[in-house]
Parts: sequence; C-alpha cells; structure tokens
Amino acid sequence: MPSTRLRRVAVLVLEGAKPLDVGIPAQVFTTRASMPYEVRVCGAAPGPVAGGDGLSYHVVHGLDALAWAETVFIPGYRSPDRDDPPPAVVDALFDAHARGTRLAAISTGAFALAATGLLDGRRATTHWHYTRALAARHPSVLVDENVLFVDEGSVLTSAGAASGIDLCLHVLRGDLGVAASNHAARRLVAAPYRSGGQAQYVPRSVPEPLGERFAATREWALHRLGEPLTLELLARHAGVSPRTFSRRFAEDTGYTPMRWVMRARVDMARELLERSERSVERIAADVGLGTGANLRLHFRRVLGTTPSEYRRTFARRG
Repeated sequence: MPSTRLRRVAVLVLEGAKPLDVGIPAQVFTTRASMPYEVRVCGAAPGPVAGGDGLSYHVVHGLDALAWAETVFIPGYRSPDRDDPPPAVVDALFDAHARGTRLAAISTGAFALAATGLLDGRRATTHWHYTRALAARHPSVLVDENVLFVDEGSVLTSAGAASGIDLCLHVLRGDLGVAASNHAARRLVAAPYRSGGQAQYVPRSVPEPLGERFAATREWALHRLGEPLTLELLARHAGVSPRTFSRRFAEDTGYTPMRWVMRARVDMARELLERSERSVERIAADVGLGTGANLRLHFRRVLGTTPSEYRRTFARRG
C-alpha cells in the first residue's frame, strides 16, 4: 500500500565502480507503488564516472545528493586498497552520517566507509578477497571475513556482489517489514532471507545433488510451517542422516535446521501481522509456534519487540 512519503536513497558511484554493486540498490529501491523510495545516483561530481569491468557511468547528481539522502549506498570499486576516495567524498560521507544519514557499503565500498573513521571499533565486512587488505589498511576496524553483512545501526557493510542483495533486503525489511522485503525478493528472484551471519562461501564443496535436495527441503518446510517439523523429518525429506543434514544445512544457511525453522515461522508471523487482522493467538497456531505466549517470546528474542508493537509499526506499510 502507498506510503505518505518517499524515503530518500542515494547510490554513490566512485571511480572503478562495479556494475553489479551499483545496480543492486538502484534496482531494489526503484520507485514504484510497492517501493516508496526515491533513488538518486550520484558521484564526486555530476558527469561521467569511469567504472569497472568495461562499463562507465553518467551521473546526474554530485555530492549534494548525500545531503539530501536518508540512506547512502556505497557500491564496491576496483583497487580499493591502493588509495582512499577523494577527500571531498570522505568528508561528505562523514558529514552525512553526522546529520543522521544511514551509510551502507556493498563489497569493497567498505574501504570508502572505513576512510571516514566511522568503522573504527566496529565490526565490518567486505568481499572475502579484500578482508585482509581492509584489516591492514584500517587496523581499528573489526573485520569479520565470515559473514554476508554486518549491521552496526547507522553504518552497514556487506560482502561481495550477491550479498549486496541480502543487505538491501535487510534494510528494506527494517524500513517496511517482511512482506515488502519478501515482495522485493520475489521480484528479484532472490532468497527472501539469508542470515548476515552466513559464511561468504562454503568451506567444503557440497555435491550438487545434495544442495538441490536441501533447497527442495527448505521449500517443502516453508509450505508446512504450521505443522510439526523435526530434525529427523527434515533429514528424511532430504534423504540424508540427521547429523549430515545438520552440518551441511548450517554451512548452506548459517543456521541450525531448527533455528532456521523458528526464524521462518517468525517471518511468516510478521507477514501475517502486517497483512491480516488475525489475532496473535491465531497467528501463533497458524505458523506452528503454538501459543501467543510462545510467539511473544520468540518475537522478543529475535526482534526485540512484541507482536502487537510490530503490527502497529508495520501494518499496511508494504
């Protein structure tokens, strides 16, 4: 449903910007009825910007867009470990944050964010190929190479390329709720939720047939959240032992199987709270959490709020 105002998003394109990193936030937050955002693509100055991978850009806006925006995405760019962005860019990012703007870096965009000093003493991530370089160049940053994205409140960072989608969906989920995030994921043909704590890459090769069975099992479980689901039942559907299923499932998703089921149930409850008038007790039963008290317990643990507070905040936003 329409929002009363458009939220302002800027995408800052630096020299050597990676096309996929630029395109992800521009597409996720593109203005449409279901996405109440206005997106401005900007650079250090209006005009041409040399990009990476054989592409270049022509941006309409300069750094004034950072003063306008409520959220600024900094896409990754080539050779981030050689030089910091121009001082005017670093200063504009720092000043935007001081005004309350949320800054989110995709992939090697974390280097530009680190140059402001805003990541000092905070956890951050970047593309796995550059995590050591980020730690070496900015030793005060607590670099975590084993996650897809890190949310430190007003500053966020993500790993390479595809994890930028996860970061954008995470931001969208916080702004508008899980229904809007799931809608965007469907439009992008992307996974509706991957944990920020999921590893950037699987440390051991998973045979393709096994990976396909696990994807099918997750899809199977998502259509049966209101029914009893156990580790043994999930493993039986995947055709492997519970021990193998638990180990490989955690490598794939960043969650244990039953924690994943619980989070899926919470997300389903969130969407029902946003889109229906069902009571908390009815929703708890429909998503397999049993009672309203149990649903409230998991909401408090996962989201830090109650179902009723969540409904008041997000109902009819998406």
